[in-house]
Amino acid sequence: MRLIITAFISLDGVTQAPGGAEEDTDGGFTHGGWSGPFFDPETMGGAWNDMAEGGDALLQGRRTYTVSAGAWGPQSGDPFADWINGVQKYVVSDTLTEADATWNPTAIIRGADLATKVAELRAQPGGDIVVLGSSQVARALLSADQVDGLTLMIEPIVLGGGKSIYPADGLARTFDLTSVATSKTGVQICKYTRAR
Repeated sequence: MRLIITAFISLDGVTQAPGGAEEDTDGGFTHGGWSGPFFDPETMGGAWNDMAEGGDALLQGRRTYTVSAGAWGPQSGDPFADWINGVQKYVVSDTLTEADATWNPTAIIRGADLATKVAELRAQPGGDIVVLGSSQVARALLSADQVDGLTLMIEPIVLGGGKSIYPADGLARTFDLTSVATSKTGVQICKYTRAR
């Protein structure tokens, strides 16, 4: 399996709270929902449907998992909703219990086990393990060199600070650009594969 990080990202590299005002206000972040005005159903929606077609698993942190479960479960009727509700989900959390993980099918991964568990999943046959949002999880996996690709929806806005998916460890990591599409709203949908 391949691990692919998919993120809405600002020009200055911020991925925090793209979906809503109260999604993640850590650090006093006041721009929640910043991505909404740039969503183009044709181009960006198509990219999400492509992701769903190739995705055999979804990996998220606790906050993103909780927000996603509230937003999508148990909706149906479009390819992405059907996919996200039916796909095997992994949530990284040291606080959730099995009783909390009611958005089935869901398995809990403890933080200390993340790199090991992802390496085990990547060694199995199958499609993509998709990481949506979850900046802390994405940073940890990039730091552990467990990322096979990035799908970045680079949006024409500068947010002036906030959470990012990128580790600040001083190490260089090279990716090859494999495709680019531009939405009517100016979003660049860029797909990258890890250069090995």
